Amino acid sequence: MKPVKILIVAAAMLAGSVVLAHTDEYLDTLQAPNGGQLRMAGIYHFELVVARDNKQPKEDSVVVYVTDHAGTKVSTVGAGGTVTILAGKRKATAKLVPDGDNRLKASIKYASAKDMKVVVSVAMPGKVVLQARFTPLAAARDVHADHMR
Repeated sequence: MKPVKILIVAAAMLAGSVVLAHTDEYLDTLQAPNGGQLRMAGIYHFELVVARDNKQPKEDSVVVYVTDHAGTKVSTVGAGGTVTILAGKRKATAKLVPDGDNRLKASIKYASAKDMKVVVSVAMPGKVVLQARFTPLAAARDVHADHMR
């Protein structure tokens, strides 16, 4: 194959994968199946569900649901990972463990703050560690409203 053809094929493949990618802004416009926030991580979607009413830091659950890009549940048997929550001056990290079907769960001490940032790292069986960053309590911006002005 000639170098020019190789370059064209590589560019087309890269462009195709970018078109299939979902941005955080786009995912924030979707209704997540479990009421959480969606993020893309490699070939998966992670949905993070946190408590919304912890005024003060307290021990509570964090759940991560794993699906493919079509929304089909992906088994978390044999998967594991970590969740790190940053809110105000507090930082907490906990281990995520399989919790049935397509769920990973952790128990961690946190407050439900609007400025909360969450980093989820997940290793699916036989796969590299994937990471996603969330702002689960920040107000989602409706990008469709921008087109109506």
